[in-house]
Amino acid sequence: MTTTFTFDDIRRRPVAVIGAGTLGRRIALMFASRGGEVRIHDSNADQARAAVDFVTSSLPGLLDQRGSGEAGTATAHDDLSAALDGAWLVVEAVPERLDIKIPLWGEIDSAAPSDAILTTNSSSYASRLMSERISDRTRFCNLHFYMPPISNAADVMSDGETSRAVLDTLLEVLPEFDVHPFEARRESTGFIFNRVWAAIKRESLAVVAEGVARPEDVDGMFRINWHLPAGPFQMMDNVGLDVVLDIEDHYAAENPHLPEGPRRLLHEYVDAGKLGVKTGEGFYRYPPTTAS
Repeated sequence: MTTTFTFDDIRRRPVAVIGAGTLGRRIALMFASRGGEVRIHDSNADQARAAVDFVTSSLPGLLDQRGSGEAGTATAHDDLSAALDGAWLVVEAVPERLDIKIPLWGEIDSAAPSDAILTTNSSSYASRLMSERISDRTRFCNLHFYMPPISNAADVMSDGETSRAVLDTLLEVLPEFDVHPFEARRESTGFIFNRVWAAIKRESLAVVAEGVARPEDVDGMFRINWHLPAGPFQMMDNVGLDVVLDIEDHYAAENPHLPEGPRRLLHEYVDAGKLGVKTGEGFYRYPPTTAS
């Protein structure tokens, strides 16, 4: 596959974001910040519409804070094919389960334009693990976001067959949306930053699981010593503890020697429905207006 998108092409053609959860709506926000259209599809139509509301309400403040860009539009689409029609880029941001991702990618591959770049926002699975139903794997790769618009770095990683032109297009174009890509030079579970973050997160959980400290103690020390606005437990609450647990389960499947304490602690919260900001309670409690 050769990809020669111009910025005019990118402005004229939409971006399709599949999955409207915590990250999906934030990804959509970034792609709506340079004009043009972002189409959002989710199996839960109410969630897709809520994502559009999030983008619409957040976009003016984002552009004002950035001091650059242009307000685009976000639209919700119940029909997957309609969301994909004409898209130059597809970003899949559904839950971290291959039994969901693999069949979904078959549907996307059938409906997306033949020249569209196909990307998964998966935080723990290499794209090659979900590519079996994609006919042209040279246009498929990982494009992993963190927590935009606050944390705007992104990992780009080949599926082993990704066209160099596809990777170079993403590396060149994404900064236009204030998304700053870094290429993983070889396949790596956790990509670049997440490998470092996983070690910090896991040891933070272990310290609490062993009764050495409380979440607020760990977070407080991070804020004081590293001058960070939030510590590991606050960050996990923002991501969603169910997502954090899925990622940890994946790491443990690859490395059975990882300690079980951190996953047991996460299970206690997830099993109780305390998933973090999105449910109003995780390691911390949040006012109703904060949860979304």
